[in-house]
Amino acid sequence: MARTAVIGAGMGAMAAAARLAVAGHRVTVYERTETYGGALRGVERDGFRFDTGPAVLPLPAVYRDLFVKTGKRQLEDCVDLVQVDPAARHVFADGTEVTLPNASRAGVVAALDEALGAGAGQRWGDFLVRARETWDRCRRPLLEEPLWPNWQVLAEREPYPAVPRKRLLRTRRAGTLAEIGALELRDPRLAALLDSHALTCGLDPRTAPAGAAVLPYMEHAFGLWYVRGGLRELARAVYERCLERRVEFVLGAEVTRIATADGTVTGVEFADGTVADAEFVVAGVPPQTLDGLLGGLPVREGGVPPQRGLPSRLTVLMALRGGRPEGTVHRTVVHSADRAAELEALFGPEPHTPAQPTVTVTRPDDPALVPDTEHEAVTLTATVPAGTAGGDAEAHAERMITVAERAVPGLRDRLLWHEIRTPQDVAEATGAPGGAVPAPTLPAVDGRLLHPANSTAVEGLFTVGGWSHPGGGLPHAGMSGALVAGLIVEGPEFRGSQ
Repeated sequence: MARTAVIGAGMGAMAAAARLAVAGHRVTVYERTETYGGALRGVERDGFRFDTGPAVLPLPAVYRDLFVKTGKRQLEDCVDLVQVDPAARHVFADGTEVTLPNASRAGVVAALDEALGAGAGQRWGDFLVRARETWDRCRRPLLEEPLWPNWQVLAEREPYPAVPRKRLLRTRRAGTLAEIGALELRDPRLAALLDSHALTCGLDPRTAPAGAAVLPYMEHAFGLWYVRGGLRELARAVYERCLERRVEFVLGAEVTRIATADGTVTGVEFADGTVADAEFVVAGVPPQTLDGLLGGLPVREGGVPPQRGLPSRLTVLMALRGGRPEGTVHRTVVHSADRAAELEALFGPEPHTPAQPTVTVTRPDDPALVPDTEHEAVTLTATVPAGTAGGDAEAHAERMITVAERAVPGLRDRLLWHEIRTPQDVAEATGAPGGAVPAPTLPAVDGRLLHPANSTAVEGLFTVGGWSHPGGGLPHAGMSGALVAGLIVEGPEFRGSQ
């Protein structure tokens, strides 16, 4: 029975802990804060409940697999998982609106044709066919397998089957999401729809590879799901599954050093100098934190640099008087009136909060979130530069509320109170500098959007969670836990689930 220390209680770390405990390891999780879940946190006040992290769950099969492999009770026995339908309502800069059904290509095509004009739906549908081919090409190496030793193949290969377009006697193929919008979708509203998937992940569609087409495809193919009571309930369920498997949690315990001897981990050390011995250490921390814990000892294999310079999110939690109107959509994306200016503000040489942000408005149909039927809990989310705080955050929250009124008329008049969750709050929950949020791993672009391997140059040390392969997002975090458990239990020849 191997002793395994897990640093951090994020979703990937807990997924690894549960799987390792089932395999016979004696697992202890050390979490520097006073709770579990990493970025998957919540706020309760005056009978209202809010998620402060992700608001929907894509690809729930990842967590279904976790519960199947770690106990008798399945995921749906532990949480009330419901499909979000429609998937989203989009309000574009010109005032056009479209509501897209969940996981229905024919329904999406029909809705886009009706809202944006004949042919729009077909172009989006054809794009989804190419996105599916992209998914089929990179699903295993980017999500289900440990990072290849010859990862350069992934860095060089663009899996998206771009359609050649002739312009001015030249043949062009889309190499970025923005180019897909311009060359293949040929409608600024469809381009904005595509770009919003990158923006939600903190990616610049002007530089995100065409292979990022897998992001909207995952939503389309596998649907979006919600956990009643909020996504925080998913974190609770995983935490309780760990406890059932006799994983020990030590909260409020900050690891200050990973102890090693002759290039092999021997345990973890705390601020008071005490050491917990371990044969394996699983670190669910950002790369800068890991570097500090090792005191400069070389850690990474494969030469893949950790993602840096990523933005964060700003969240506005709104308690409203008046009940949720019948027929309200769970999620509405209100697109920026000046997309070019927004992208330049977020990803330009001097990042700052955009004057006209894209705002996601979340309005769950969930009685558990409100004190009674005469109130509504609404959450606004926008991508902002990491480190946004203070007066800038307050001003940006006001801009977000103004934008959200395009989708929720009379929003300010119904407002009882609101709270703001800034990148600093994200930083406190996750330890990521500036509250940066990791993006999912993506192919091409010289490996800039790949993540370091889960195994490291230090024997017995593995990394898990959004800052390691396969990257950020709830499905990716869950898969990182599966990959780490496989590498520890089966050894370096482990190649993922079949």
